[in-house]
Amino acid sequence: MYSIGDMVMYGTFGICKVTAIEKRDFTGEQQEYYILKHINSDKNIFYVPTNNEAALNKMHSICSKAEVDELISHMNSEELIWIDNDIKRKEEYSRIIKEADKHEIIRLIKTLYLRRKELAKSGKKLRSADENYLSLAENMLFEEFAFSLNIDRSEVVEYIEKHIA
Repeated sequence: MYSIGDMVMYGTFGICKVTAIEKRDFTGEQQEYYILKHINSDKNIFYVPTNNEAALNKMHSICSKAEVDELISHMNSEELIWIDNDIKRKEEYSRIIKEADKHEIIRLIKTLYLRRKELAKSGKKLRSADENYLSLAENMLFEEFAFSLNIDRSEVVEYIEKHIA
């Protein structure tokens, strides 16, 4: 259960603040909702039913600086998750984005960075679907890391490179 004032990561939308918990009638029935406002846009407001497990699974507590540092310290030991079959790879990467597990997101980013680098040697590029998953994963992870570390998003890669084990 979240409280008013809590900061959460909401799916791929980014960091939001729980600004209220209110009963609303959007479907002809009163339900209780978390009202989330994106930290960088007053226009992005999300109403998340407190009794909807699927919607609640998109909300995650923001990690602390210590947790960020812990995640970074294990990046080199994370296993790759490349799957040759395009369909199965898309399914797996989609699952990772949906579940928003930070270890899995790191594995996804690491895999696609290394794959991109490998392909570049022969003048090739990642498939557009892989680039899209990489972009989503980076946005999710880097926004949260920047918030937790109180740095600009543009400084996250440099921070990781300085602190990687």
